[in-house]
Amino acid sequence: MIDKLALRAQLRAERDAFAIAASEAILAPEHFIEHLKPGMTVATYVAIGSEADPTQLAAAAAQAGCTLALPFVVGRAEPLRFLAWQIGEPLVEGPFGLRQPHVDSPEIAPDVILTPLVGFDARLNRLGQGAAHYDRAFARYPDAWRVGVAWAMQQVPAIPSDIWDVPLHAVITEEGMTWHAGA
Repeated sequence: MIDKLALRAQLRAERDAFAIAASEAILAPEHFIEHLKPGMTVATYVAIGSEADPTQLAAAAAQAGCTLALPFVVGRAEPLRFLAWQIGEPLVEGPFGLRQPHVDSPEIAPDVILTPLVGFDARLNRLGQGAAHYDRAFARYPDAWRVGVAWAMQQVPAIPSDIWDVPLHAVITEEGMTWHAGA
């Protein structure tokens, strides 16, 4: 089995090549919309580079009466926090090329976490950027519905997993949504 570092590099290159042709945001599938309830907090993200764009998922959540949040990152070692955000609010530059809410925005606990990823497998294991920000967020918010957002070509036969890796409940791609029973 290929190691995470090599797999991450391979999948990033493949995703970069694919994303040149795929410039649309991922559409919100019916199962995702049905899961949303007014008053829920949905943590989304602003896509960087070739990451799948969750803009339409965030818009569907806002339309369903959900509060939105974006990740706020200070550095590689510090855990990310989710800060309240509304579509159209200005963002500030963060580390790693992130666009994030101003530090004074209130921190809120997510009910749904939309997460970017480098790769995923049929068991809904995810390969992230390597800093474990989302793994730590999943541990901090164990009851949150964990939804990966990716291009279908990012699916691989198997993701090597470590003891701290937390699988997703669902993955949404341009081809639709895959989820575990009960999720």
